[in-house]
Amino acid sequence: MEIRVLQSPSWINPEKNARKSSSSLQFFLKNGEQRLYQIPASCRLFVKKRFHVPVTLKVLCSSENRAASVLQSEISPALFDESKIIKEKSEEIEPCLDGRCVYLVGMMGSGKTTVGKVLSEALGYSFVDCDTLIEEAAGGSTVADIFKLYGESFFRDYETDVLQKLSLMHRLVVSTGGGAVVRPVNWRRMKKGVSIWLDVPLEALARRITAVGTDSRPLLHHGSGDPYTKTMKRLSTLFEERGEAYATADVRVSLENMAVKLGFEDVGDISPTVIAIEVLQQINNFLKK
Repeated sequence: MEIRVLQSPSWINPEKNARKSSSSLQFFLKNGEQRLYQIPASCRLFVKKRFHVPVTLKVLCSSENRAASVLQSEISPALFDESKIIKEKSEEIEPCLDGRCVYLVGMMGSGKTTVGKVLSEALGYSFVDCDTLIEEAAGGSTVADIFKLYGESFFRDYETDVLQKLSLMHRLVVSTGGGAVVRPVNWRRMKKGVSIWLDVPLEALARRITAVGTDSRPLLHHGSGDPYTKTMKRLSTLFEERGEAYATADVRVSLENMAVKLGFEDVGDISPTVIAIEVLQQINNFLKK
């Protein structure tokens, strides 16, 4: 097993986090008795795999011996204080948005609602889920029922109407439906704000959706085979139809790229707050262009 210092995400300021000459890594083996090994931070640490237990890395980046962040190798690498970073980043970006709405687009199951709620709280915006508004406009019918009773075209008409109304408002974080991008008129509405594509690998989406079931996903009710294979095949078809449309968003946040930078094998290990921080950083980059 090789433990090494990971590359920092793009929103961590390298100047503020540069290692001082006294930087070090402290290595703890939680196997009953705790033993400590201290080595220069620039070195690589090789340990024989003797214990099937979590390993904790404590990274000290201050000559003042302040409390260090903790990295759990089997959890998410908390090399930073998430709540502090998202607060500082949102305070920096919110005035630049000047009240413009933030629209999250992406495939079903990509985390638009979960990340959107984190973003809205950080920015002091209101959160809106398009599918929920459509269900309310349709008299309380679920999305699945609307598709079944009236068809997809009927649903898309409602979706366009909802986006038109939202485009007249301000200070909203909007979670759109996965297919909202297929109509150019919807893009004209969303371009009044800032659009963000949450780009998640299809394999991860298929695992996530299969785990919770497809009852609320009417576009996945067709096809044959085991749940994962059927879901993966349908998602691949949908992405072929929508991929170019997603790419027209103002900002793309690739969870695959984030996982590489953070040293994760599974994008599902990235917390919604960390994703939201990356969204804010990418919005900041876009607004500065």
